[in-house]
Amino acid sequence: MTTDDTSLSLAQDEAVTFTSELIRIDTSNTGDLETTVGERAAAEYVAEKLHEVGYETTYLESGAPGRGNVFARLPGADSSRGALLIHGHLDVVPADPTEWSVHPFSGAVHDGYVWGRGAVDMKDMVAMTLATARRFKRDGIVPPRDLIFAFVADEEAGGKYGSQWLVENRPDLLEGATEAIGEVGGFSVTVADDVRAYFIETAEKGIAWMKLRARGRAGHGSMIHDDNAVTKLTEAVAKLGNHRFPLVLSDSVRDFLSSMTELTGIDFDEKDLDGSVAKLGSIARIVGATLRDTANPTMLSAGYKANVIPSVAEAVVDCRVLPGRQEAFERELDELLGPEIEREWVTHLPPVETTFDGALVDAMAAAVLAEDPAAKTVPYMLSGGTDAKAFHTLGIRCFGFAPLRLPPDLDFGALFHGVDERVPVDALRFGTRVLDRFLRTC
Repeated sequence: MTTDDTSLSLAQDEAVTFTSELIRIDTSNTGDLETTVGERAAAEYVAEKLHEVGYETTYLESGAPGRGNVFARLPGADSSRGALLIHGHLDVVPADPTEWSVHPFSGAVHDGYVWGRGAVDMKDMVAMTLATARRFKRDGIVPPRDLIFAFVADEEAGGKYGSQWLVENRPDLLEGATEAIGEVGGFSVTVADDVRAYFIETAEKGIAWMKLRARGRAGHGSMIHDDNAVTKLTEAVAKLGNHRFPLVLSDSVRDFLSSMTELTGIDFDEKDLDGSVAKLGSIARIVGATLRDTANPTMLSAGYKANVIPSVAEAVVDCRVLPGRQEAFERELDELLGPEIEREWVTHLPPVETTFDGALVDAMAAAVLAEDPAAKTVPYMLSGGTDAKAFHTLGIRCFGFAPLRLPPDLDFGALFHGVDERVPVDALRFGTRVLDRFLRTC
């Protein structure tokens, strides 16, 4: 085994170890500062691992105590080129241990997987990035352009105390960055015998969390009442929750469907697109959510006593809006809800979309293909949102590329925020090799 092989093997081992150790650091983000643990311990862990091999790092807290972020820069051969940002978030959504077969913050390694909250969202990519950054520094590997490594807070609550704060208050840390990679992309989906599509995220729907409010006349619960705020609200919420918004194909989705037709032979007829997409199996849920806008009621709040009819009732709705659809989406909301239902935006983050072309895309494809000769990279749209929404505002072209080669029978989409979240050990080792190749040629 050559020295380089030994070093790469060490990086792969470190990616597995770091994933497990990062999972053990509880960074649960409830979206409420009073109950959120914070990312400080995980950020200090990352900073220490970078310091061990000689990096100078910047640690800072973004807008609230404990919301830790770490930045490091590795100079490239041509610093006149735009830098590449490699970003990952340190926070995770909460997990209930009673629902899991292993403790969600155990970082257990068994049955060929690393288990725990954050295994795929996204302490796996943080670990692979950290291991690769250490290898480059340790071995004196000079990438073709400057690399900015960013490990940030608060992605799971929209980035107010993370990427959004950093873009508004410390854009100097991202100086020179023109392109970026982060979650959720680069993972494989087996589409035929020994043919794997690797989804590269080129677009994200917009996030628009909305509060609905109905008002009525307060009164005694025993009386006949024709102006009940709870009744008004629940009728409106049911109408919205059952509504199907129109089919709209963005450029990214059209490119994805065209690529999948080549790979699978499935004809995605727009007359029955839902039926065609259903043939894609476990990924149909991911793809189906990008065909139209969605508005899912998630929270209800009203009243303070069983026999008192309240004057106000409220609901929260998670809206995800396709690129270019915000105005039409809002008009449709107004038609559905009517004038008696008040609405306000609690969080509003725009969609992101770029094209699937250029030298960076070619470098991604080449790196994946070198490790998996049966690979085919395809663009896709993410129905959720990532820190790309913040970095995009600085003119940075953003992609989702956290490479993993996955078993054909693993329902990857169900693992995000799900019970028994886990990542294959072999996938972590694969992803580290791909990142190593990619960052040498980016």
